Parts: sequence; structure tokens; C-alpha cells
Amino acid sequence: MRQRWLLFVAALTLAPSGAHGQTLVYFGTYTDAKSKGIYVSSLDTASGRLTEPGLAAETVNPSFLAVHASGRFLYAVNEVAEFRGEAAGSASAFAIESASGRLRPLNQSSSKGPGPCYLSLDRAGRHLLVANYDGGSVVVLPVGTDGALGPATAFVQHRSSDAARAHSIDVDAANRFAIAADLGLDRVFVYRFDAFRGGLAANDPPFISLDPGAGPRHVALHPGGRFAYVLNELSMTLTAMRYDPERGVLSATQTVSSLPDGIAVAAEFSGAEVLSHPSGRFLYASNRGHDTIAVFTVDEDEGTLRLLEHVSTRGKTPRGFGIDPTGAYLLAANQDSDSVVVFRIDPGTGRLAPTGQTLVVGSPVAVAFVKY
Repeated sequence: MRQRWLLFVAALTLAPSGAHGQTLVYFGTYTDAKSKGIYVSSLDTASGRLTEPGLAAETVNPSFLAVHASGRFLYAVNEVAEFRGEAAGSASAFAIESASGRLRPLNQSSSKGPGPCYLSLDRAGRHLLVANYDGGSVVVLPVGTDGALGPATAFVQHRSSDAARAHSIDVDAANRFAIAADLGLDRVFVYRFDAFRGGLAANDPPFISLDPGAGPRHVALHPGGRFAYVLNELSMTLTAMRYDPERGVLSATQTVSSLPDGIAVAAEFSGAEVLSHPSGRFLYASNRGHDTIAVFTVDEDEGTLRLLEHVSTRGKTPRGFGIDPTGAYLLAANQDSDSVVVFRIDPGTGRLAPTGQTLVVGSPVAVAFVKY
């Protein structure tokens, strides 16, 4: 491992930075015999080349990652059922060493519920919001000036701990509302977010219901602030919504399949991730089992979706993927084939083209970028 890390640092140092500078790419994983934690590579956005990944930090089941806007800190869930004798998982805080890409552990804080699967930072970078899948709850953890996490400032248990399956939580562009998808309750909750104290309070209305059995998993907020897109894991659909940023109210306008025409939902299929392109013109969703990325164009006035194409991820079970900050590349993490595949994004059409580059990473499930 020592020799591999030295080779990685040498590659990171010698890699051409290109016109856009150095971009570090972190990969969250499920830890097993093939993985020990969070891995890091360096992306040259001029050429699309990535260095061989190296181990950035050892930590258990870092299945989702979030990077602080300052580029100084990285946060990961630890998707476990017990933390320090409590029926809970945890969130881990790391300082980013920009020269090497290594992560220096800062601390861990309880997620107050088991099986945390998602986290995000508020717009000011002062709070970390976490969704506990197994616990069916959401929690807010304060972020110190040194990047370390404090104990929870807010905790909300969704209606029934047996049925609830909180799967994501994100704040809107104005940092006024937090939007949380619950797969088990088929609801997308909206909370009034207190950005000073880190509080959550039910909005009016408190949620929007989706079709029974849809399984809302993740929500992509449009960069323009007027639209949101819900990926429904179980029904393999995407629900486009209008968003009123003044009142924090969502209203559904369209539901489309994430599968090609004529392909029915199969037992081994499930939706995983949805991301808006930085330009706001395109939307991308991953299909596990079908092993594709669905590409949609976005109507700039109505926010509705039009299917453009399906592209094979050239691997098995694409759980998470990421779009680099320049919007030029999409990296698909194939959990069950231990691979990360790189695609170039056509800036005019949004279509994906494989670059021919594949990285070996054990059980990759999350992708996060840090640009310098």
C-alpha cells in the first residue's frame, strides 16, 4: 500500500493541471475485502485524464460524500447500525490536504439514527444535514470553523420508524428550506431551515405525496431555483416539480420513466442517483440493473423533461455518479463491477461519450469533486 500511495502522489504532482487547474475526485465506497474507505484521484479537466486512485482515508462504509464550499473539508456518512453503543450511524469530518489529496480525520458525530445514507451541507457551510435510512429520520449537525462536527442541533423522526426510510436531504438555493425524500412513506418533506441555529420545522404544507410505491430517493434542485426533480427508486421514474422558493412549496408537473420505451421495471432494477447539469439544461439519472445513465433535456420555461438517450455505464450497478464542476465530465461508479467509468459531456447536446478510461475502485458508490 505504501508503494502504491507514493506512485499516486507522484502522478498527482506530475499530472498536467490544464487550463482549469487541478480537480480532486473522491470516491466513497462500501468497505469490504476490496475497499478500506475513501479513495482519491486527480482529474485533468483539459484532457479528461485521471490519475490512479489511492486511499485517502480509512473509514467504515463511507457511502455518501459532501465537500465544503471552501474546499478545505470533506464529510462522509458511516452507514452502520451502531455508534458508540447507540442505535445510530455517524458522520465523519476530514480536512483535505490539497497537495496530496489525503484526508486528515477531524472527528465523528452521531447521526442519531441507524443507517445514515446521505448528507449535504447548507449554503453557508455551517451545518451538515444527514438522512438516516434505517432510522427513518433526518438530523442537523453543526460545522465548526475548524471543520469539526458538533452534536445534533435538530432531529426529526418521520411518521413511523418502521415504514419511514429517509433517503436524502438538501437545502434550497436561498438556504431557507430543507427538502427531504422518504422512500418508505412516498413523500417529499419540506422543512423551514434555521440557518443560524441549525433548526428544522415543518413547512406548510409539510410534504408532497407521490404515487404509492414510487419510493422517492434523491432530489436534484435545478440551478435556477424554480424546479426540482425527484428520482423514484422503486417505480424507476422521475417526477418534475415546480418549486416556489418564497413559500417552500413543491408541485408536481410531470412524471416520466427513467427506462427506455418498452422496458418494464424488473425485480433487479432500481433507480439510484439524479443530478442536474451545472448549466441547468440537462438532467442525468442512473438505473441499477439496467446499468445505464438516462439523459434528459430540460425545458427552460416549464422545467419539464424530454428523454434524449440511455448510455451503458460499462459496468454493473451504477449507484452514484458525479459531474465535475466544469460540466465537462461525468464519472459513473459501478458498485458491483468495482469500476469508475469516465464519460465526456457534449456541452451543446448533453449527450455522453465514453472516454475509454476506467478506474478500479472496490465497491464505489459515491463521487465528489474538489476544484483548486
